[in-house]
Amino acid sequence: MYINVGLEFAGPGGPMQSMARKIAENFQGTFTMPIIRKIGPVLAALGSLSMGQAPAEQSLSGTAGASLSPLVNFQVAQPLTFPSNLKKCTVEVVRHNFGNSYYQPAIAEWKPPKDCGNPLDWAGVSGNYTATSNGTQYDRLSAITFQNVEIWRTSTAEPSPSGIIWTAVKDLSHYLPLFLTPGRVILDLNNIVDPDHGLDGEYDVTFSITVYASLEKEGVARSNGIIALGTLSPDQAGYGGVPPMLNTTVNLPRNTAEAYAEIYASGNAQEEFWYFNAPDSWIPALPKDTTLGKGPFREVQLLVDGKLAGIVSPYPILFTGANVPLIWRPAAAYGAFDQPTYKVDLTPFIPILADGNNHTITIDVVSAEPDHTILGNWWVSGNIQVILDPSNQPTKGVITKYVAPVHATSRIAGNKDKKSGDVSITVAAEHSLQIEALLVTGSGTISVVTWQQSYSFTNTQSYRDGATYQVSRQGAQGQSRSTHNGVLKLEDEFSWPLTVDFWTVDNDEGFGWGTVFDHGYDRSEILPPFMGANTIISYHRRSEGSRFKPKDGARINTAASNLTFSYGNDKDHTYWRTLKTDNGSVTRDEQGGTLANAHLQPWSFMQAGTDVESEGVARLHGSRYH
Repeated sequence: MYINVGLEFAGPGGPMQSMARKIAENFQGTFTMPIIRKIGPVLAALGSLSMGQAPAEQSLSGTAGASLSPLVNFQVAQPLTFPSNLKKCTVEVVRHNFGNSYYQPAIAEWKPPKDCGNPLDWAGVSGNYTATSNGTQYDRLSAITFQNVEIWRTSTAEPSPSGIIWTAVKDLSHYLPLFLTPGRVILDLNNIVDPDHGLDGEYDVTFSITVYASLEKEGVARSNGIIALGTLSPDQAGYGGVPPMLNTTVNLPRNTAEAYAEIYASGNAQEEFWYFNAPDSWIPALPKDTTLGKGPFREVQLLVDGKLAGIVSPYPILFTGANVPLIWRPAAAYGAFDQPTYKVDLTPFIPILADGNNHTITIDVVSAEPDHTILGNWWVSGNIQVILDPSNQPTKGVITKYVAPVHATSRIAGNKDKKSGDVSITVAAEHSLQIEALLVTGSGTISVVTWQQSYSFTNTQSYRDGATYQVSRQGAQGQSRSTHNGVLKLEDEFSWPLTVDFWTVDNDEGFGWGTVFDHGYDRSEILPPFMGANTIISYHRRSEGSRFKPKDGARINTAASNLTFSYGNDKDHTYWRTLKTDNGSVTRDEQGGTLANAHLQPWSFMQAGTDVESEGVARLHGSRYH
């Protein structure tokens, strides 16, 4: 949502008052360690970023004369896993400044480099997204679409007057079939510059692609082709808005032997804080404009000609403007710079999809409301990777078992205290499906394919003291699994715990709010070789922050975070990292594992007392702040 709170900037503030003082004291006892301050030009000192790559040289966008020492933002994640002895070729594909850029993406044409050998022998592909900005601006969604296929969904860090820079890298090897031939790259970043409302930050973005030459005679495993699920626009982003549902017409090759879908999905505007939305039936029990409706349950669905083929319980993305922007400086939440995707085995549907006719693939997002509708909106897209049988003869078969209820089983319960008016609401849901098929390829291979999914979801919300104190405690966990003739092809086990506390203060001393985020991402994936490595990722983070504007003083911001991250894959690559931050500075940074750098990265530490009163523009859930 677009909420203009905290746009004004003020000079150094006075003593902590009321809530802000209390929160700051809690930080000292819970999170902070002695802070080692490092001062100096960041771009000169910065040797590499968390992903192990140096940022491209950039001039800050916005007003001239900005500081040459921007804050370095980053998302904690595993480094790239390509061997260091591989020859690589890097191509800068996009360099663009996004000012007023709604529906004005950067468009470039990709051509495979000639210096890294035959593209069929490449070992892999990676992307580098580096951006700078200074001034004041909301976080903005950004995505990269290549040959109509979305290959990366990301978002921006919020700038500060002194400037900010960040780099994210991503292994794009599972999209390798797209990179073998020339094609169009579309990088969109819908931004608004409106100085009258304090929004003057522009984003200067560079996107480059690196290909890696293989040491072997043959390159990395890859599918035979990738089919886009999206808008298919020649000059706009590949993702579409839900509602309404996104439909794509597809016609799979007749000799398709295997097919796997990948889905991108994230909430936006009234759906950005969907985990804090209350069921419609309980909105009248809350003070006016406390929160939005349609409840906190969201399910992403993949349908084939209207029949349910896959379900997703989405991971809640916390963008860099969430509640208190200083929380996410310098470390953005997991997924903010590289959103996770979700896989569905569509092989059981090959007898339908590969019959030579057009078919409709639908991506939809539903709620647990009686009509299953949501608010506006979610951005969704996807793709289908296909494996072809070498015979070029049609694959035949039949779906032998189909147990897939259209919607989850859900329950809504709540209570309103007659004396205090406090409200508690719980929404719970479960959903599962099982689909089996018998396939016979043109080569005569017979396959019994089984695709199963199940998950459970709970969300409990509490509204106390006239809804000035709100809590959302949510959990989702489940498993997806497919086998072909008893051989495991795809498995995804996940758990997304999330707790958010939010409270407001409005009294004679001033106005403000505080928040606590406690969230995690635990996921184990086994994938077909052409879709990536088998991985185990665990991320847990607790953050607290406040923003308070005294009646007669400058706004005060406080923030602290404590996070742990670990990664492992089936190639014996490991990585772990422990990070603590305090008011925009890194106070502890430890890492290890086979992918760890020899030395910790020289992160930019904000100078003590530097502009923490002017740290970003906040996005808040609900509608009371419109």
